[in-house]
Amino acid sequence: MTEVAGATPAGNPWLTGSRWRALFRDTPVIPLIVLLAFLVVLSELVRPGIVNPSWVAVIIRFAIPLAILAACQTLTMLTGGIDLSVAAVASMTGFFVATLVGDFGLGAAIVIALLAAALAGLVNGIGVGVFRVHPLIMTLGMGLIVLGLANVWQVQRVQTGAGVPLEFRSLGAGNFVGVVPNSVLLFLPLAALILLGLHRTGYGRLLYAIGDNPVAARLSGVKAWQVLIVLYVISAVLAGVAGFIYAGVTNTASVSLVDSNLLPSVAAAVIGGTSILGGRGGFGGTIVGSVILVVVISLLNSLGYPDAVRQVLFGSILVIVAAAYTRVTGES
Repeated sequence: MTEVAGATPAGNPWLTGSRWRALFRDTPVIPLIVLLAFLVVLSELVRPGIVNPSWVAVIIRFAIPLAILAACQTLTMLTGGIDLSVAAVASMTGFFVATLVGDFGLGAAIVIALLAAALAGLVNGIGVGVFRVHPLIMTLGMGLIVLGLANVWQVQRVQTGAGVPLEFRSLGAGNFVGVVPNSVLLFLPLAALILLGLHRTGYGRLLYAIGDNPVAARLSGVKAWQVLIVLYVISAVLAGVAGFIYAGVTNTASVSLVDSNLLPSVAAAVIGGTSILGGRGGFGGTIVGSVILVVVISLLNSLGYPDAVRQVLFGSILVIVAAAYTRVTGES
């Protein structure tokens, strides 16, 4: 059989650039895992012998609270928003527990701290969902309010309490079976809950719908303000949980403990494939993105550069990775 003159033989669709871009856009975990493997190999080449079970445990230990904090950004970014109050809320909850545990006990201190976090999230949700304040402005303002109130509490509190509870230190810095961080026992069910909630529940589908096309969602009867209120409460509670782990990892409780992790939490979500415009993304990519950031920090520390140089390199790497992802996927 002869081919018709001028006809082009059908090619393999998997060899087309558009198909590869779609793969990277819709399944970002695959290229992220490749990038993570490359960074691990590079870390071993830069400092031979560093990649061992203890190193892996340290990476996981610091990646878990960052991933939980980045989950807040992932959930809010799915709706086209962002939560810049999570660092202040996380710092507040760890500090509250440390100052209250001596008077009320650990259980009551945790409940009080999470209720305070939920209240901050409720105010965020009302501001964004009901009064239509832009999420960036609303959450930035709430973060400053939380920080200010925490400082007032710190000044008024004569007795600082018993410090970071032993249970938090065990959760954040302890291991079981030798090298597996204890925080994995909390993170695995929490991550499973977030993943199932996004992809197997009606509420998760509402988050995607509001971010993808808010007008169509409203015309279909979705009460976006209710969804957003619940969303920001969930985000604040997750930030509170991350604050507990950060306090345990560092054995420190202060009103600014988590501040330096705010922008990395946003970066982890973006690198993980969550669109800042809303409607696309997921927590799986965010988890890998969080691990990548921690490995990059470890790699830069291994190089022995001064702190200022490491910050410049870290920021440059984030920009390059984000730009490469945008270029490959064709996102704008």
